[in-house]
Amino acid sequence: FKGSMVAIATPMNEDGSLDHESLEGLIEFHIKNKTDVIVSVGTTGESATLNFKEHSEVIKATLSVVNKRIPVIAGSGANSTSEAIELTQRSKELGADGCLLVTPYYNKPTQNGLYEHYKKIADEVNIPQILYNVPGRTASNMEPQTVVRLAQDFKNIVAIKEAKGDIVQAMELISKTPEGFLVISGDDMIALPMTLAGGAGVISVIAQGFPRAFSDMIHFALQREVDKAYAIHYKIAPAIDYIFEQGNPAGIKAVFAALNLCEPTLRLPLVEVSDDLNAKIKAFVHGF
Repeated sequence: FKGSMVAIATPMNEDGSLDHESLEGLIEFHIKNKTDVIVSVGTTGESATLNFKEHSEVIKATLSVVNKRIPVIAGSGANSTSEAIELTQRSKELGADGCLLVTPYYNKPTQNGLYEHYKKIADEVNIPQILYNVPGRTASNMEPQTVVRLAQDFKNIVAIKEAKGDIVQAMELISKTPEGFLVISGDDMIALPMTLAGGAGVISVIAQGFPRAFSDMIHFALQREVDKAYAIHYKIAPAIDYIFEQGNPAGIKAVFAALNLCEPTLRLPLVEVSDDLNAKIKAFVHGF
């Protein structure tokens, strides 16, 4: 699980149903354009508004289209430990290469509660597991000492997607976690400095719209070709601000619409970006 990894959106038809044809097109677009790993039904995949059947359906469809050409990580986190176990077990049965498990949201567990949550899932399901720390969405920051403890205690906890947006915390994780444990950026804007600091790459949103350029940037970083990497970063950076201005995945779906990859449809309570922002996104995409 290294390089430019994409948290793929879930295309939807105008009536809100799953758009399998566009999903297949998106996956082929990424494989063609050097994406290293696809993450199915993460936050960007609108996991919060998909029911269990749809969740499984999207993972299954993604695995079928990818057909082992690149790894597929399934989003299987939940704020209920039992539900996370059920989703993780189902992802394993479907053939996922690993699972991405967001910290429990809304209920704000303690650090010991976070440890026990991940311990239970690791004990119950033998599949490579990636912790996912995103306190801006969950209201709970998983501290480095908790991550280190989990990394040391469970062989199937192999990585963390660190999305606090704090380069200091990221560097502490890189320096203190065991050898072989992967620290992956979950923040597009600091993906490059995190990778240069010793990270394994990124699970990205913006890479969906510009996969080849973003992949080149991350691989330049892994090869320590700093100037080449930063040249790409500064070219893409304005788009990162645009796609998060009115929320994810509304922004990236506007990019897809500009690229004629899928409709910008979302499920409530998410809505499409404003006309003004959509115009900015279209202008950037067509000028890139």
